[in-house]
Amino acid sequence: MLEAGLFLIVVVVLVLPITLHFVERNLEIFLFAMGLLAMSMSHFFGPGPLWSFHIIEQAFVEPIVITLVVLVVGFILHFYSSKITHFIVKYEAKLGAKLFAFLIVVLLGIFSSLITAIMAAILLVEIVSVLKYNRDFEVKLIVLGCFSIGLGAALTPVGEPLSTIVVARLRGVPYNADFFFLFKAIGVYVMPAIVAIGAFVFFLKPVKGRGLHDKDEEKEKINEVFCRSIKVYVFIMALIFLGTGFKPIIDIYIVKMSDMLIYWINTLSAVVDNATLAAAEISPQMKMHQIISALMGLLIAGGMLIPGNIPNIIAAGRLKITSKEWARFGLPFGFAVMVIYFAVLFVF
Repeated sequence: MLEAGLFLIVVVVLVLPITLHFVERNLEIFLFAMGLLAMSMSHFFGPGPLWSFHIIEQAFVEPIVITLVVLVVGFILHFYSSKITHFIVKYEAKLGAKLFAFLIVVLLGIFSSLITAIMAAILLVEIVSVLKYNRDFEVKLIVLGCFSIGLGAALTPVGEPLSTIVVARLRGVPYNADFFFLFKAIGVYVMPAIVAIGAFVFFLKPVKGRGLHDKDEEKEKINEVFCRSIKVYVFIMALIFLGTGFKPIIDIYIVKMSDMLIYWINTLSAVVDNATLAAAEISPQMKMHQIISALMGLLIAGGMLIPGNIPNIIAAGRLKITSKEWARFGLPFGFAVMVIYFAVLFVF
């Protein structure tokens, strides 16, 4: 009964934001409600209690740092908007739309491991918001940028929560993970992926238009900066509750699977916090190839849908990208990348 209920919640989380406009407009509240439901089902029908002071504390405390970063950067962009806009427009005109977009996707992906995925996502949003190309091009550019950032941020422990957790779990024997452990383990897979994702920009057609956010409009108000930060806070709380609530099916099914199956099952990270899945899956008892397979599955799938990664949430919220728009490009693109890396990891 518990497993069926949790799988049903997964389906609902995947389907409703794409099919119902009301759910899409209130995505934070919807995911928060689904998280509470998943937690409650696992608590009352699962093998052990989940609701505890520790979980509640984690849900309230964990989003604080990310929310503060979004708030502070929002203020900086609010007060220095004109200077930033001038810089972006100047270099976009010199390089051309496609080359400029390629460099943005690649450079933000590479440096996200040092400046954090959150900061990289906020920079991506600010850059795209002043380009003034057609909406289709800019949505795809945002999705590609978030795929790149999600992959690149995992290369160091400071990039995102997933990498922090993995390094902590593998710090002892036999791996003795240090700051550069993930770069040495998956860098050979991640770096070419970032460049390839950036190169996909050259297949897109940039046409001048109004874009996702017209900088000629009235500058974003301070209360809107606060509002966006609160939405990010609620989103992260929702992901913590969802990830914890799904833990019983993760423990029962996923951790016992082969590395091939784990790779594909980790497409769950499109809707479940990938740091939570990494914490449940990654163990010092795993072989290196199993660790690499699990991580690549998590990182690639995290770009497929808006709830899959913090950069997605920040970018979609700021630029009002709908779940349907994201999924229309993110799902097939992400699945194609998953297939390519499946061949790289398990066939060749």
